[in-house]
Amino acid sequence: MDATTALRFLTNRATSETEAAETARQNLKAACDIKGSRLSSLMEAAMVADAMARPWADLLVRIEKHGVREGLAKMRTKATEDLVVYGVSLSTSLVTNAERLHEQDGLRRFLSGIAGMDIEDDAPAAEEAAPTVEEEPAPAPTAVDVPKVTPAQRRTLEAIRDCGVEIQELRVGQARVSVQSGDRPRKDMVEWVIEQGWAARDHSTSLYAGQAVTLSEVGTAILAG
Repeated sequence: MDATTALRFLTNRATSETEAAETARQNLKAACDIKGSRLSSLMEAAMVADAMARPWADLLVRIEKHGVREGLAKMRTKATEDLVVYGVSLSTSLVTNAERLHEQDGLRRFLSGIAGMDIEDDAPAAEEAAPTVEEEPAPAPTAVDVPKVTPAQRRTLEAIRDCGVEIQELRVGQARVSVQSGDRPRKDMVEWVIEQGWAARDHSTSLYAGQAVTLSEVGTAILAG
């Protein structure tokens, strides 16, 4: 993958995760202003969304300092080291323990999301962002790098697009996939395409209430191809 395509993909993913975290925080803040509101599920949703977004935000900082290829490599190494350091240490605070578990999950999902990314070059972002008038092609190149998918992966993306897919946690550690209509895709396939960045969950709602799954720009491009 070239540096321009990689930067676009990573920036879009980081922006999506950051917006989800901000939405979750705003939902919690709004609930705190209402007397008698139940805050536990909103607090957890905010912690989860924040843990998912943090590695991607750190990645963009490293890319700005070191470039796309080196920044990605440094962040991959840092995330891997952090997972090893976490170990099994527990705190007397249940909230702290939950936060640590979510942070570890966020690092794992980040590493899964960048797995297999091989950047061929590392042209400076400034040069990529300032093409001259003569350099503008007609027609314009595709906006995203469209990966090849298996029939099962395509069916999963089609279900997300057409069937109103949601992920809902019935109890701690047990979740299910539901649909508004049509065939229900396998939960492991839905989770896999989310980890690839082809789809995303709506972290603004509680997992217990059900989080809608929608296609990302890459997922939409795959079905359009």
